[in-house]
Amino acid sequence: MNILKPQNPSNQELQYGDLKTLKEELKITYYYFENEEWNSINWYELELEHCQLSHIDMQKGKLEKMTFKDVVFDNCNFSNTEFMETAFIRCEFNNCKLSGCNFAESRFYHVAFFETNASYISFSMTSMENILFQNTGLKNSYFQDTKMKNIDLDKVDLTQSKFFKTSLKEIDLSKSKIEGIAIAIEDIKGAIIDSWQVMDLFYLIGVKMKE
Repeated sequence: MNILKPQNPSNQELQYGDLKTLKEELKITYYYFENEEWNSINWYELELEHCQLSHIDMQKGKLEKMTFKDVVFDNCNFSNTEFMETAFIRCEFNNCKLSGCNFAESRFYHVAFFETNASYISFSMTSMENILFQNTGLKNSYFQDTKMKNIDLDKVDLTQSKFFKTSLKEIDLSKSKIEGIAIAIEDIKGAIIDSWQVMDLFYLIGVKMKE
């Protein structure tokens, strides 16, 4: 799958910035933010474009109707943060912590997650198109009424994840862990699995393995 990377079409050098100085309803472009800790933040309708965030610790915050476009997140911790109705366009998460994050009613378009801890994450009523999850933990994640198109799962841990009214048709699960996954037959129909994963889905047809 060809995932578009964050772009800097003008090759403009990034300026160093301070997240604590940002205000709502502003558009921030070509900035670099590094080594900041700011928990329980509240932002509304703030746009970050052509930016990079590195070693940012921003937990238990609430970010609503935000836009992240061509943004790279390196070694950031956003655990238990709410990203409500937020758009991520051509973004990368590298070695980040997103455990317990809520991305309800958000949009992801050409976004890659590498070596990221995203356990207990929620993608309820989220739109996801052209997405790569690589070596990423999605244990106990929650997908409800999630629209998924062109999703690449490469060595992803989906143990005990829940899918409700979310179709996995044409999504390849063969390289991922799916033990304890909760999903309806109509939603798993058309997904691609490996032969050794069949036992994890026997419960869907009421079959029990004899020991």
